[in-house]
Amino acid sequence: MFKVYRKLFAYVPEKRYMIFISVFLSVVSTFAIAGAYYYLYLFFDRLLVRGDFAGSGFYAWVIFGLLIGGNFVYFIGVLSSHVLGFRLETNLRKRGIDGLSKASFRFFDLNSSGRIRKIIDDNASQTHTIVAHLLPDIANALAKPFLLLIISYMVSLRVGICLTVLAVAAVLLYAAMSGDTRFMKYYQQALERLSSETVEYVRGIQVVKIFNADAKSFKALYEAVRDYSKFALKYSMSCKIPWVLIQWVMFSIVAILVPFIVLLPGVFSRGPEAALELLMLMFLSGVMFSTIMKVMYVVMYSFNGAMAVDKLEEMYGHMGEDSLDHGTRESFDSFDIEFDHVTFSYGEKPVLRDVSFTLKENRSYALVGSSGSGKSTIAKLMSGFYRVDEGAVKIGGHPLEEYSERAVLENIAFVFQDVKLFKSSIYENVAMANRTAGREQVMEAFKKAGCDTILDKFPERENTLIGSKGVYLSGGEKQRIGIARAILKDARIVIMDEASAAVDPENEHELQKAFAQLMKNKTVIMIAHRLTSVRSVDEILVIEKGRVIEQGSDKELMAKDSRYRFFQNLYAQANDWRVNKYA
Repeated sequence: MFKVYRKLFAYVPEKRYMIFISVFLSVVSTFAIAGAYYYLYLFFDRLLVRGDFAGSGFYAWVIFGLLIGGNFVYFIGVLSSHVLGFRLETNLRKRGIDGLSKASFRFFDLNSSGRIRKIIDDNASQTHTIVAHLLPDIANALAKPFLLLIISYMVSLRVGICLTVLAVAAVLLYAAMSGDTRFMKYYQQALERLSSETVEYVRGIQVVKIFNADAKSFKALYEAVRDYSKFALKYSMSCKIPWVLIQWVMFSIVAILVPFIVLLPGVFSRGPEAALELLMLMFLSGVMFSTIMKVMYVVMYSFNGAMAVDKLEEMYGHMGEDSLDHGTRESFDSFDIEFDHVTFSYGEKPVLRDVSFTLKENRSYALVGSSGSGKSTIAKLMSGFYRVDEGAVKIGGHPLEEYSERAVLENIAFVFQDVKLFKSSIYENVAMANRTAGREQVMEAFKKAGCDTILDKFPERENTLIGSKGVYLSGGEKQRIGIARAILKDARIVIMDEASAAVDPENEHELQKAFAQLMKNKTVIMIAHRLTSVRSVDEILVIEKGRVIEQGSDKELMAKDSRYRFFQNLYAQANDWRVNKYA
């Protein structure tokens, strides 16, 4: 437990002093309230045994003062722990956001957005619980049982022995009530999986409605729900018997104790004293049971907190472990791209195997191959999105790792299939590519990308907001905005991954003109399933099962029995079929 807290408090060094304030005040509160219990005994002794009504009034005021003071001190302690807990939760989320901003693309490939959200958001909330609520309760839960036993022996030896026996029995039953700890681990894993798969299901709800599917069609979600229900039931059943027993003991304490007390010798001759002992035993046993329950909650939440911290730190570690290491080289001798015996895999799944080729600067290239062949992976390795397992990706004769992050970002532009636009103005979405560019340069980028027809649609033109409070653009319009962004960046290497895949026929002509502007005097690498769009490039690389199996111009590859010619013929047949089908 203390190991968990050491890990957590490392994230809030500026508020660490509140730990000591909270624990100290909680201990003071525990002694004050325990003192109130002892004075309660003195109050009843004066009132019931001695019949001193006047003298009992003093003890009543002492009890009132101790309870009010103890609870006020406890409130201040809890307030301090809550400030610490909220700061911890905030810092953990900030740490997650910082890690995500620097995480490698491989990290996002191996972790769904639902799982990332679950681990960072939900586990950060759990750490808040064990700090804000549990930190002051730990001192209370550890000190109060011993103080209660001391008070019980001060009342009488019989009360002390009875309370000791009850406390031991309660501890054993509560420990058994924890169930099989293996189930708790499996239960937490099943809950994490259920949460992440539910997020993915909700995000794909439009697909569910379009195709009239149900939850069973989403196999991962269906299995997550089934596994969660199975482990939740098994864990509950493992706790059933001790939970029933502890409830029976707690609610039947009077029925259990009265027969034994009645059988004690001399109990009727000591009527008032025996009644007081019974009264105090019932009161102290109730407080003892609630205190032991609090101890069990401390153990349970500590277990959950330990898992939460481990998951967070494991994810934080994974975020940066595959990121590209950057050097200090600020300029490129040339923009030739070389793959030197590159091997790469996603986790244990190999994608590229000993790939070697060279692309000369100021030429255009196309990567062709079936889905899953490794085309996009090659493009992302050129951009520095991933770190290779073996070999090296070189630009200008030097490994990519030797260049600074600024040099890589300024000289390589990547146009994705699904262009991401931010909830800001169209102008800001393009201007962010080059913060040193003036307004005239930004507007020129719009013009070269063929965006004038897009801007003319809106009264505020480039100042139009995009997103929930603004307008929404089509796939082709987003692509042209993305190309304007790349033109403004003016990088010497341009990589386009299926950049025209989602474009409608009305936008395709404008998009091709934008591509022509973007590709001027650049080293261009494109990935396209529309094979008609790659015939004009200088060189084509055919990728299959993580290897380059063919390389040459369209004319050279079409002149022989090549895999590329097979793809082109297949593509032509598909187009002819579509034309004949609907003619």
